[in-house]
Amino acid sequence: MKLASFVVNGKAAYGVVDGEYVIDLISLSKSYGESLPHSVQEAIDSGEEFPVKAEELLRFARDKKAIAGHMYPLGEINWLPPIPVVKRNIMCVGKNYRDHAIEMGSEKDIPEHIMIFTKATTTVTGHEQKVPVHDDATSELDYEGELAVVIGKKGKGISPDEAMNHVFGYTIVNDLTARDLQKKHGQFFIGKSLDSTCPVGPYIVTKDEIDAPDRLTIKTSVNGEVRQSSSTDLMIFKIPDIISILSKGMTLETGDIIATGTPAGVGKGFNPPRFLKAGDLVEIEVEGIGILTNQLQ
Repeated sequence: MKLASFVVNGKAAYGVVDGEYVIDLISLSKSYGESLPHSVQEAIDSGEEFPVKAEELLRFARDKKAIAGHMYPLGEINWLPPIPVVKRNIMCVGKNYRDHAIEMGSEKDIPEHIMIFTKATTTVTGHEQKVPVHDDATSELDYEGELAVVIGKKGKGISPDEAMNHVFGYTIVNDLTARDLQKKHGQFFIGKSLDSTCPVGPYIVTKDEIDAPDRLTIKTSVNGEVRQSSSTDLMIFKIPDIISILSKGMTLETGDIIATGTPAGVGKGFNPPRFLKAGDLVEIEVEGIGILTNQLQ
């Protein structure tokens, strides 16, 4: 199931992406007197009950041939982040691909222990939304295509063996980064937290549709030119370990988004560096999920 949040006819909604259409679950459930959640976050909070009820409603509506009135072409919606209001900072894994760690420094930069930083909630924006280049704050805005994990079950002290039971699904993140601010301030938060520098989407794919999240191709293109091309099987710290380490002493909440790191090919890794500028179109494709697209302005 692909869950998207969007605006259509001036109203915020959420639903299931089906080919070139999205089915509005809010209007559909109202038509049949069902009590489905009213947002993606509420759907995640409801646990295993939600996908069962949603699938039953969709099947019933299709059988009645009554689903067309609740469908919208993807070209007619305004995409929101899958979770429009993230409850807390996006958690991100730094230097989780060996080749990226090397391009950012040397072999010495390959981490022995997992690196975690966060991006402020004000960074979150949706698929096909314009992203400011923030040229008043940075001259080195860079892209980072990443697979992201969405937590679906609250937990603390989670073992690696149990970690995947806490996953709701997967999405794509562009961890846009002001490299000069990152260097200037000696830490990641400011350089990672300029407004709208965390495009997320286009939607969340529930985990039942992704058999092997540790073996997905990931590709980032800028203006049609492939800059990053890799696979999630090259991550240093795998998803179960990331979840387990994060949950040691810290409770993971439903709806938490964890960006798992970016492979080599970022703008800073080129000689000379190739940072983003107004008008650039960034497309990040993750196998089994889709393509997250944003243009700089």
